[in-house]
Amino acid sequence: MNKELAELLFKDVSLTPEELEKKYPARELKEGAFVTRFGPSPTGFMHIGNLYGAFISSCLAKQSGGIFYLRIEDTDSKREVEGAKDLILNALAHFHITYDEGYSKGGNYGPYIQSERKEIYQAYAKRLVEEGKAYPCFMSEEEISEIREGQELRKEMIGIYGHYAVDRNLSLEEVKEHLKNHDPYVIRMKSPGDMHKEIVLHDLIKGDITLPENVIDEVLLKKDGIPTYHFAHVVDDHLMRTTHVIRGDEWIPSFPKHLQLNQLLGFKPCKYAHIAPLTKKEDGKIRKLSKRKDPEFSVGYYQEAGIPVEGVRLYLATLANTNFEEWYLQNKDKTISDFTFSFKKMPTGGTLFDMEKLNNICRTYFSRLSAVDLYQESLGYYEKYGPSFAAIMKKEKDRLIAFLDIERNGKRPRKDIATYQDVKKESFYMFDELFYKEENPYQKINMAEVDLPLLEEYMKSFSVEDTQEEWYEKIKRLAEEKGYAPTVKMYKESPEQYKGHVGDICEMLRHAVTGKMQTPNLYNILNILGVSGIEKRIEFFKEQREKAS
Repeated sequence: MNKELAELLFKDVSLTPEELEKKYPARELKEGAFVTRFGPSPTGFMHIGNLYGAFISSCLAKQSGGIFYLRIEDTDSKREVEGAKDLILNALAHFHITYDEGYSKGGNYGPYIQSERKEIYQAYAKRLVEEGKAYPCFMSEEEISEIREGQELRKEMIGIYGHYAVDRNLSLEEVKEHLKNHDPYVIRMKSPGDMHKEIVLHDLIKGDITLPENVIDEVLLKKDGIPTYHFAHVVDDHLMRTTHVIRGDEWIPSFPKHLQLNQLLGFKPCKYAHIAPLTKKEDGKIRKLSKRKDPEFSVGYYQEAGIPVEGVRLYLATLANTNFEEWYLQNKDKTISDFTFSFKKMPTGGTLFDMEKLNNICRTYFSRLSAVDLYQESLGYYEKYGPSFAAIMKKEKDRLIAFLDIERNGKRPRKDIATYQDVKKESFYMFDELFYKEENPYQKINMAEVDLPLLEEYMKSFSVEDTQEEWYEKIKRLAEEKGYAPTVKMYKESPEQYKGHVGDICEMLRHAVTGKMQTPNLYNILNILGVSGIEKRIEFFKEQREKAS
């Protein structure tokens, strides 16, 4: 009866599981190699959680000498968003997550898009019907809704199982009658589960998790013949010879279904690692990152905000393994590919996504770049998101590189730049085109505290030929001549004897020339601006102070 039923339901399906097993043989990889995948649905934009999972899967495959592939899971055609596939590809490319085979790239285990694998799923569904492990269900949406409402009222498990699976044992004649009447149907699996029994998920991150056996007769093929996610991904993971599935822990409750499907199909299940969700601390409470509330949820945010690709990757690595950050700080000359990721070091609970920590990692990353590399990376960003500043960068290339090179190569390199946006923010005063266009470049300082006659006197001795030591000695001599302590120590010992100290003179000079409270090494900035540039700034400061008074 079962074989006749299968032929009746799948009369146009000639492909067999045996042919598929032969077409997609076991991969010839070294022992211990991982085969992992990224299986996004084209139902919207890429978010940071997607990227996080793809990043981990990619790293684990590559470090083991295995394969990482991209599979588009588009079985939910009603929710598919136009252009979403391109967004997925662009996001992976932007964040340097490369895959060995998959959608748009090809490979021996394709097609790598589920909408083109319909016949494959039907071949396995047919076999399940032949073996009495699946059946056609003709229940209407109204009937199912009525059952669900009753289950909710009685606080029962929701789904089609047990006596609710009214079509489970239809006779061949009854099925034929339904087909004769053109009644729509789905294909459901016959769950052999017992709700009183439990199974164990050997999770590679969280350890052993005990779950109730699945008893639901899950839908395998929908009314249009398209598979459900549960069925499709089990078949695909098997035929693509996936060894490890890294996915969000929201899928843990579904594991009993997936295990049961593997058992019914005669497949060896993959090893599973369920990663903790990305969370955010807000008002003292922890919550999941939200599409509606958090701009950083979308991967597009990082591009527009000028957060470097490598900074994001480094932060994802920090989230993935608790020992990565320490390793990165201790290994200045190494990259992510040199680090060995371990499931044992992955967080088991919610993973806190901290933008300030991301910025700190980016600061460290930028501090290790040469001034030329930082310039080039920044220019690429501004050509897309700030063309007016890009034009200044090109015109004043040497000046900007010289500025970026200040305090870059010492034991404690500067860390004032966390994003490409900070390049403009921190350097604007170096360019007349920007500085003099500011509505009030001195708004953050107390203009009245600047001793203008002192600065004008200072300029009489300033020379770009001076070493930093010579430059500072001139300021100390000026301090002594004008009633300022030549050292901070002397001032602290007898503050009443002095107008201030040598550092105050430097600060006044910094304020007048840059309008900033803090800058990189003042000596270097003054040398880049040159005598005429400094004199022009002091005169401008004088004019602005007169206007303000």
